[in-house]
Amino acid sequence: MGIELTMELRLLAYISFICILLWIPYSLTVIKTRGPVKAAGYPSGITDDLPDFGKRAQRAHLNLVENLAPFAALVLVAHAIGVSTTMTVLGAQLFFWARVVHAGCALAGIPIVRTVAFVVGIVGNLLIFGAILYP
Repeated sequence: MGIELTMELRLLAYISFICILLWIPYSLTVIKTRGPVKAAGYPSGITDDLPDFGKRAQRAHLNLVENLAPFAALVLVAHAIGVSTTMTVLGAQLFFWARVVHAGCALAGIPIVRTVAFVVGIVGNLLIFGAILYP
């Protein structure tokens, strides 16, 4: 007797994996800029010495971390109360793909599309929230 892996939970796992991987471009930039010894030390959080790509990579990762928490909470609440509808699946798909586009645009330095993707991700969360309140 196992727990059903709904599409929403699957997308939560996928976007979590992307979040795990998204620190790599930032870390490699820090290693290249500061050297491996300083990169392995306790980070100050200051990125002034990094090239623009490194700064964008850090922000892309941090932004996904910030947005992953509400998405995860909503998906887990929906799952806990047994709500998996067309609306929750659509919301999870919107969030997932919006965050993939957001990360890509952030790394590439594409501002307008990045902002639109951010808003689409929020809309995805709102769809899941609405489906929880009005199943």
